[in-house]
Amino acid sequence: MFNKNIKLVLTVLIVAGAVYQFAEGNIGNGIALTLLASMVTLLYFKNEFILLAFLKLRKQDFEGAAKWLDRIKNPSGALVKKQQGYFNYLKGIMSSQTNMNEAERYFKTAVSFGLSMGHDMAMAKLNLAGIAFSKMRKQEAEILLKEAEAHDKRGLLKEQIQMIKAQMKKTPMPNQHFGGNRQMRRKNSR
Repeated sequence: MFNKNIKLVLTVLIVAGAVYQFAEGNIGNGIALTLLASMVTLLYFKNEFILLAFLKLRKQDFEGAAKWLDRIKNPSGALVKKQQGYFNYLKGIMSSQTNMNEAERYFKTAVSFGLSMGHDMAMAKLNLAGIAFSKMRKQEAEILLKEAEAHDKRGLLKEQIQMIKAQMKKTPMPNQHFGGNRQMRRKNSR
């Protein structure tokens, strides 16, 4: 896998070769090099390993998707900002099956980098809301659910959002998280 800057340099060199081929009168070679340059430019904005990981996830092959993502050794050097968001988003989806703390970290990083699709951002916020609710942080979960609803313009996650809201209404939250029963101890000591 190439660094993102190497892809840009490679694109410039291929375009220069295409211009030279056009100037020499080799139109076919120039067109082929132009298509090759557009392919390298596409891979600059859409990383090939992330695309392959998405294809594996569509087939519910989490192990295969993890293998493709593990090939990205240095995400900050190889990926542009939005791709780093999707890299962390995919890592969060896969780790949510086993480790909620790790998944929360990945989803927060994905949200901070940003995701270009609104429903992807809504899904990340929905997962964060579910994790926050499971960790007894109801206010944070409510805020994240509102943000998820705002990002879900097509209503693709409407049922899941309603389901989490219903669970939040059913489950009573403790009144006090820390310091338990100080007042009871004071009364007993008197």
